[in-house]
Amino acid sequence: MQPVAPGATGWSQIAWFMVLGMDLELLSTTLEELGEPGFRAAQVWEWTARGATGYDEMTNLPESLRAELAARVPFSTLELIDQAESRDGTVKALFHTEDGRPVESVMMRYRDGRRSICVSSQSGCPLTCTFCATGTMAFGRNLTTAEIIDQALFFRRIEPIDHCVFMGMGEPMMNLDNVLAACDLLPDVGVTNRRTTVSTVGWLPGIEQFNAQDRPVRLALSLHAADPTLRSKIMPVNDRYPLEDVLDACRKHWRETNRKVFIEYVMLAGVNDHTKHAKQLAAALTPHGAFKVNLIPYNPTGTGYDGSARTTIGSFRDTLLAAGVPATVRLTRGQDIAAACGQLVADKLQAAAVSEDDAVMTTAAT
Repeated sequence: MQPVAPGATGWSQIAWFMVLGMDLELLSTTLEELGEPGFRAAQVWEWTARGATGYDEMTNLPESLRAELAARVPFSTLELIDQAESRDGTVKALFHTEDGRPVESVMMRYRDGRRSICVSSQSGCPLTCTFCATGTMAFGRNLTTAEIIDQALFFRRIEPIDHCVFMGMGEPMMNLDNVLAACDLLPDVGVTNRRTTVSTVGWLPGIEQFNAQDRPVRLALSLHAADPTLRSKIMPVNDRYPLEDVLDACRKHWRETNRKVFIEYVMLAGVNDHTKHAKQLAAALTPHGAFKVNLIPYNPTGTGYDGSARTTIGSFRDTLLAAGVPATVRLTRGQDIAAACGQLVADKLQAAAVSEDDAVMTTAAT
């Protein structure tokens, strides 16, 4: 049996079958054993992309087939472990993969109606940025296309979504094939390529590969310090791929696509938030038309850093604007639910360690 993928979007059969946590062989074998026509698989994906929570909602499939699929083919690659909702409407989810790897994702709700999700591309991260909770974790592995898109499908089951950023756990450019395969699937879920952003800390081979593909996906660079010594201190990747080389690749992206590169800059109190740092950043981002800076108030993660004051962030932005660099300040979301990248996992690991220590102490006392 050779099922045909829905629509004419051009992505591979294997990629979209993997969305459901089922490989092509398993789905094909199951449908063939049940004597079902090839278009049944397309029907399953169509329902799933629209936010169906299970096979029982797929009313254009025979009831007996729905029951068989529910019993024989897993509906998702991820198991929900924890979910929290902030006072501002932000939703954070912690999943485990089939082999027990932690994965975090966030949905941010905005007053203008936008529903933006932040998804992970790896479990853990090998690049150890010192301010990032994920950087304190052991690196697990790259996520599959299915595990990436299943994060989006989870939030689609709550409500429609329309923006996506790959800025969760992990370095997307180290898993770019699976990230781009997920980008090919996101439009069916409600997120067009033009509303999708892939963020990198400066993994140069991945940026070069990203530049060679033709999807209108946006590029973002987590920069955080324009001074090489300081950047290497807080982002060790800078020793391997110096900032100027990374910025050259970003400029190439802008020249070839006419799309600005977003510069993400986390504001760390007393570390990278002085006026001199703003001037260094403005000098590095030439030509100014190629970049737009997004200043990010730091959501403390227990890594030893504090966030800059709002007045300091405002002065930093004003310095950039005066130098001709477009700059905005990101809205702070989900602070009350540990919404920073990797924070929920880190909090749970810390709690588990405290619980284990308490148990040891109790045993010793008795």
